Amino acid sequence: MRSMESFIRAVQQVEDSNPGLSPLALVRALRRTAGHDDGMTIHFLGASYDLNDTDVLERSILNATSFSFFDKAIHHIVTDQGEERGVVLAPDGTTVALAPLLLGIESGLKVKMVGTQAVGIFPLTLGRTLGLSFLSLQDIPPFLRLGPNGCWDNVEHPKVYKLSQPATLATDAIINGGMDGLILGMDLSSLPMSEQSRNLSEILKGYYSFTLNEEQSLDAVTSHVSPRRRELSRSLLESLDLQNQIMETLALVWKLEKTEWIAQDTGIQKAVKDGLQTFVHRYWDCPQIIPRCQWGAKAYRGTPIPLSLPLQFLYIHHTYEPSSPCLSFPSCSRDMRAMQRFHQEHRGWSDIGYSFVVGSDGYVYEGRGWNRLGTHTRGHNAIGYGVSIIGNYTATLPSRHAMNLIRHQLVRCAVDGKGLAANFTIYGHRQVVNYTACPGDALFSEIRSWDHFRE
Repeated sequence: MRSMESFIRAVQQVEDSNPGLSPLALVRALRRTAGHDDGMTIHFLGASYDLNDTDVLERSILNATSFSFFDKAIHHIVTDQGEERGVVLAPDGTTVALAPLLLGIESGLKVKMVGTQAVGIFPLTLGRTLGLSFLSLQDIPPFLRLGPNGCWDNVEHPKVYKLSQPATLATDAIINGGMDGLILGMDLSSLPMSEQSRNLSEILKGYYSFTLNEEQSLDAVTSHVSPRRRELSRSLLESLDLQNQIMETLALVWKLEKTEWIAQDTGIQKAVKDGLQTFVHRYWDCPQIIPRCQWGAKAYRGTPIPLSLPLQFLYIHHTYEPSSPCLSFPSCSRDMRAMQRFHQEHRGWSDIGYSFVVGSDGYVYEGRGWNRLGTHTRGHNAIGYGVSIIGNYTATLPSRHAMNLIRHQLVRCAVDGKGLAANFTIYGHRQVVNYTACPGDALFSEIRSWDHFRE
């Protein structure tokens, strides 16, 4: 299986068979296995074969039966058929490229162990990939120079990941892995030496394999975990001059490849500037949206009716049933399938009614989406999006994180993406449809304080 859990288990097997193996030595050996000794990586991290304990590592990884597994798991490629390899399905339902993740971890470990500065973490995790992607596709609109997302053949036993559109150099999985590598690399580089004893498998488990419950919601989680990659990476990078950082990274790429670099080329500068605007919108302003194919949606029945954008209204709902917040990707996906089944089979609708649904696992789930007419607010479906939070919020509130996904991220994403008008209005479902208490007394009281709400 191509899952993060299976990758962590394989790493742990190597660690168990080699007590005392340092995480830095292991992650460097994994880099050697995947053949990732390019010029920039060697510039910042050194050659992966320059190891003091090469014999131990060759017995445990490089000449072992696990070699094939690690090689296939880490080596990134997109086939002519649109299959992306070198990526794994994380427990939170997102897809992560392992190469930039591991480069970030190695960079952070090296900073602490060797005493260097953390100058290589951004170039190796995000800077190089973003810069080259911006430049490689200058003849197409900026919004097509990043991505795309994709879907797995089976989320319970993932083997094949197919992209939804032609690939750029910076697919969503590459960017997810880059963000995660940046976050973990910066975390590791700043840890005191006394806390550097964790194995690689423990580092990965702490970030990906966490458990939420009603007492421990995402609001209460203080450690860095994967559903927060967008906000965490933004907090680390937003204060930097990213355009200059990427230009410096590209200059280094050209230098290492002994190619003439024209730093003052206005075309290059414009491509980087436009690309960064797209990156900020898509991966920082917008929330991560789990696509229909990922949560297991059935096909739309009939012919979808397109919306005429931008819309003027956003209608807030709660699902009421399911009545409990969903706190994991499997749980939220089950709730989405149950609601779609109820809407299609019992109410006779063509699809799940909502435009988007928000879980308490840290993610937004695609319903009808940005462009299709929904069935969520009787008499108002053509003029607004319907967004629901999973749970019954008559007496209690959703998690603050779930509400902020709508209040701050989804609405900004919609306005900047021309889905909502800049002067849009937020209403609770009960305000425009008689005989409903939706979105529940507690949630309705909360949204009355939101920007754009109107009585």
